[in-house]
Amino acid sequence: MSPFLDLPPLGAAQFAAIEDKVAALLHTAADVIITQGEALLPLEAAIRGAAHPGSTALNVVTGPYGQTFGNWLRDCGAEVVDLAVPFDSAVSAEQVARALRAHPEIDFVSLVHAEAATGNTNPVAEIAAVVREHGALLMLDAVASVAAEPLLTDAWGVDLCVIGGQKAMGGPAGVSAVSVSDRAWERIAANPAAPRSSYLSLLDWKARWTDAGRTVLPHAPAQLEMLALEACLDRIAADTLDATIARHRAAAAATRAGVRALGTLSPFVAADEHAAPVATTLRTPPGLDAAALAAGLDPALPVQAGGGALAAGMLRVNHYGRAASLDVVQDCLVALGTAVGAAPGAADDARAAAAGAWRAAVAPAG
Repeated sequence: MSPFLDLPPLGAAQFAAIEDKVAALLHTAADVIITQGEALLPLEAAIRGAAHPGSTALNVVTGPYGQTFGNWLRDCGAEVVDLAVPFDSAVSAEQVARALRAHPEIDFVSLVHAEAATGNTNPVAEIAAVVREHGALLMLDAVASVAAEPLLTDAWGVDLCVIGGQKAMGGPAGVSAVSVSDRAWERIAANPAAPRSSYLSLLDWKARWTDAGRTVLPHAPAQLEMLALEACLDRIAADTLDATIARHRAAAAATRAGVRALGTLSPFVAADEHAAPVATTLRTPPGLDAAALAAGLDPALPVQAGGGALAAGMLRVNHYGRAASLDVVQDCLVALGTAVGAAPGAADDARAAAAGAWRAAVAPAG
């Protein structure tokens, strides 16, 4: 008998309880809506709900997802100001503040917290503060940061916070969630172009589910994915969120230290403070094709080539869920050392450097 078949129905009470667990993870008292699809669904829903002709958006571009958001914003008829920085760095709060001063009409800001595709992370707390002072609405893509680094949705003033379960949470890709502040609901409700009677409609979910008391589901839920989401939320709670974040921080620090000791490869994001804990990206030297190198590794290792234009020159070591462990990091370093023809003893040096960085990262403060 398959454990995936003939399951009892997932009821409204359990669905609502899972939403509450997501809200606790996000440190928010705002409404949380779990959407039945990959995280691009609530990301697009949030933009199409909040952006409209006559609005002006600041779109922060630190990787490919920022580029996607700009396309959606323009498609909604919004005027878009792109703030782009090199993909191997992070944007600063001062850069955002300058853009807001230069364009006082900006009323919406889209920002990616961490870009798993490029390995960078942005200082959301500082950026959110200047966005809130300006009075604009802030949408945050936290798909790659949730459970890998602190995410204080309400304390930071994030109005629309989107997450997915498939990265640091170690859960499923087929469900996702968005928290919606009161300010965001007001803006979406006032937007005549906001989707209605649509899979992209947050207002439909609010009317038929949240405001209706969460007693009757508006449609059949993605049961297996919801159960997997609940399981990964329960695992994070059992491990504690602080410990989960610490593991991801340590995995990234260990990988960066090990790669520097290994030689040949180097961190794609040079500055440690700009590096995301969820994935470590590596730059390959000229003449060493990253896609070919990744294809020759054991597929069980969480290593892949970069996407798109980055495929030839960038590798990504993912620290998703249980892959954020010292053993996995060291296995990746040894495999990479063999693949690049590292000097004799370099793999041992890399393992030792990784272990030292891991211990330093998880050591209690003081």
